[in-house]
Amino acid sequence: MNKELLGTDQIVLPKGFQAAGLHAGIKRSGAKDMALLVSDVPARVAGVFTRNQVCAAPVHWCRDRLADGAARAIIINSGNANACTGAQGRRDTEEMARLTAAQLNVPAEAVFVCSTGSIGFPLPMDRVRQGIEALPKHLSPSGGLDAIDGIMTTDLKRKHWTVTFTVDDTPVTVSGIAKGAGMIEPNMATMLAFCMTDAAIDAPDLQAALVDAVNQSFNRITVDGDQSTNDTVLMLANGQAGPSARLHPEHPDWPRFMAALREVTLQLALKIVQDGEGANKCITVRVEGAATDADADRAARAIANSFLVKTSWAGAHAIWGRIMETMGYSGAKILEEQVDIWYDDLQAVAQGIGTSVAREELERVIAQPTFTLRADLHIGTGTAVVYTCEITEEYVRINVV
Repeated sequence: MNKELLGTDQIVLPKGFQAAGLHAGIKRSGAKDMALLVSDVPARVAGVFTRNQVCAAPVHWCRDRLADGAARAIIINSGNANACTGAQGRRDTEEMARLTAAQLNVPAEAVFVCSTGSIGFPLPMDRVRQGIEALPKHLSPSGGLDAIDGIMTTDLKRKHWTVTFTVDDTPVTVSGIAKGAGMIEPNMATMLAFCMTDAAIDAPDLQAALVDAVNQSFNRITVDGDQSTNDTVLMLANGQAGPSARLHPEHPDWPRFMAALREVTLQLALKIVQDGEGANKCITVRVEGAATDADADRAARAIANSFLVKTSWAGAHAIWGRIMETMGYSGAKILEEQVDIWYDDLQAVAQGIGTSVAREELERVIAQPTFTLRADLHIGTGTAVVYTCEITEEYVRINVV
């Protein structure tokens, strides 16, 4: 069989996984607002969470459960973050886990809980209970799209990706779903993401693999520089592909598993940027030639988070001076007279001074739905990349309520 990675913009659940989504009444709009992901057998689990010191009750629950290294299900609600809700919020999270466990006849400790939505409001537990009771009836290996709909908040687009490959002629699938559109900043973003594989992987190896993939994807994106209280990425590996698909870092096919996971997480991350609140563009910011990778990262994030820069992109204006001044205060070492800047292949700045390239040519690049802003500092070998979008009036309209 072909051993190449086959990636697709579809949600194909790995063997032994089921999903469901429905409207429980949390959202007044009538849109789906609850989802359930289930492994038919106990799965190994890994997780990465927000670094915000203010974090939601379900984040605490998931962090505690991660120590056991095992999971059977993830129950998710949207429309209410269950954050800043005190002891009641913790009790509600525990009840969500217990009720889901009872429906599935699994231990409550094997149920992970995630919430997303408005901060500071108690969960409408009467509706949540009804949703948990109904969800198992809708579980299906083809229920991924319903689950995606159940986790979305201000998202306009579904976010999913699947990669398949073979291990000793055994098909292996890595798939993922995500939500997120605003309050997006690395470490991580106001997002939820759930990755699944039917390979068999021990929890410590799975955790290391997920951290690696997240650092190259979800921790490389920004929409508005804000960090959420609920950010969670969970990954389950249930081993249902078969005995030959038992993977570990010394296995010859481990690099291909890592490539598959990195592709899934990066595609999901890019979809979050592309669906940024009010956004129409996805911009790749690359900084190279910095004194260190950390310096390159500081400069790239400063560019990607500057509202002056992002509004100029919204207007398709080639105001490269904003790039220069932003890098100057970023904390990275900058030698003004050595900086070069490109928009795609057009060089706008050479040795800190504007080039003769026509402004109209630069603005045609910036008007595109995707382009790359590249800055070379000519100091060292440090590099970094961040994915971002522009800021528009629509972003303000979405967030004034």
